[in-house]
Amino acid sequence: MRDWLRVNPCRAIPAATALALVFVQITYPLSAGVVRDRITVAVVVLSAATALLHAATTRGLRWATGFFVIVSGLGLTAEIIGTATGFPFGSYAYAVDRLGPALAEVPLVVPLAWTGGLYPIWIVAGILVSDRLVRRVGLFALGAVGWDLFLDPQMVADGQWTWAVTDAGLPGLPQIPYTNYLGWALVAAVMGVLLTLLDRVLAPPHDRSVAVPVAVFAWTWLGSTLAHAAFLGLPASAVWGFCGLGVLGIPLLMRCARPNPPRHTSDRPENA
Repeated sequence: MRDWLRVNPCRAIPAATALALVFVQITYPLSAGVVRDRITVAVVVLSAATALLHAATTRGLRWATGFFVIVSGLGLTAEIIGTATGFPFGSYAYAVDRLGPALAEVPLVVPLAWTGGLYPIWIVAGILVSDRLVRRVGLFALGAVGWDLFLDPQMVADGQWTWAVTDAGLPGLPQIPYTNYLGWALVAAVMGVLLTLLDRVLAPPHDRSVAVPVAVFAWTWLGSTLAHAAFLGLPASAVWGFCGLGVLGIPLLMRCARPNPPRHTSDRPENA
């Protein structure tokens, strides 16, 4: 195993929650109704726990807290504004009483999903363009849109939220308007800028192991492609999601194949 992906035996808890995440996600296509709703919540909680535990053990509690406040806080704010006004994602509404408690008609698990889903993307973007601030933020925004190319079709198909406009989307995904992806790119870009400032303010990582978030990213990318294509009856989102996250995933695979890939760095990157 290359040292840039090495696993510190003292950091086993995030690895354990990541394994639990994979197991619970495997059960999703086998479930329905209330059970599926509970599995959805469990997936979100485990993904957020994995992200924050890894962040805390590699960057410290202050950085992990900052990441959570930025991503979940801005995510919740964007969702509340979005459901109330239609900006920046377009007009949509969540199902009532399916995903637990809500604030301003936004289930509270939703901001946790932002944290759990975007943390691996932030780490992988840092691996690919470690010392390029602008490029990292841009790659992070593209990766966030790529992840949503899996997330939105899956959750819409399950009835977790619905769009007012259902005929203005990508080929094969007309039920999700283009404005959604533009909104994701905008919100993620703002998050990326704030996370860059967080990196500049706080100390660099004391443990550079990125095995857990890289594995979660790979599982999300390839596992979701398989699940959408073979088990969920969503072939269009399988293709779009594979290509979308492939913007990060393919360069990551190429980086892994190199004899001596550089280590991931998050400590005060220089401007691009």
